[in-house]
Amino acid sequence: MKHVAKKRFGQNFLTDQGVIGSLIDAINPQTNQVIVEIGPGLGALTKPLLAKIEHLHVVEIDRDIVAWMQTEYAKPAYAKNTLSIHNVDALKFDFSSLSSNLRVTGNLPYNISTPILFHLLDNVSHITDMHFMLQKEVVERMVAQPSTPAYGRLSVMLQYYLAMEYLITVPPEAFDPAPRVESAFVRCVPHAKLPFVANDTALFYKVVLSAFGQRRKTLRNTLKGLLDDAGFAALGINPQLRAENLSVAEFVNISNYVVSNNVGNSLV
Repeated sequence: MKHVAKKRFGQNFLTDQGVIGSLIDAINPQTNQVIVEIGPGLGALTKPLLAKIEHLHVVEIDRDIVAWMQTEYAKPAYAKNTLSIHNVDALKFDFSSLSSNLRVTGNLPYNISTPILFHLLDNVSHITDMHFMLQKEVVERMVAQPSTPAYGRLSVMLQYYLAMEYLITVPPEAFDPAPRVESAFVRCVPHAKLPFVANDTALFYKVVLSAFGQRRKTLRNTLKGLLDDAGFAALGINPQLRAENLSVAEFVNISNYVVSNNVGNSLV
């Protein structure tokens, strides 16, 4: 199929067969598993996945690609496989409707990759694991540790729910058209049991957002109205530190302290 990549959908099609093989090996699909691919495009991952499993779900917003898939995967070569095509925006799709043990993968559109990740967190209790191709910079932020330049709000929010592993770096020339940035493949596995539990997750989100809202300022300033010096002392946190210096556990401790001391309404 001759398909012109559409910028509005952030389309960059993976073409390097060596890279594709490495990604399939990392996913390690098994016959009876329920797998959904976001943004299947022209089949770089779809076809090798179908060769290994009986039923694959794909979520694709581009109607032109959907029309091509309906013809392509009706061919005799795919007669033993079932492909369920969901022509919908991934940000509006209810992933939990597919299975309670869902595996999710895909070459995510880089322009909306972060919103998709957060949308999937709403369905995290139904997800076994996720494998995604993303902009390298985003993956570095996802797996970053405290007190490193890449560590930020995305790191904390995702690490609260997920154990993540940077797998491989993928160069621009592995795609058509080639993006202007390097890409990376990441594995995300929901924690079987949350290592640190926020008593009010909405407040936890707000604390993290507030702390990172002004990265160059100290916690004493960014969390003003939430914690006074006595609060910082009770938590064993130096108020002269910045948000990037705190672990996920420390952010959880702050939010739980705020809840227990009834000062959550002070957060703007």
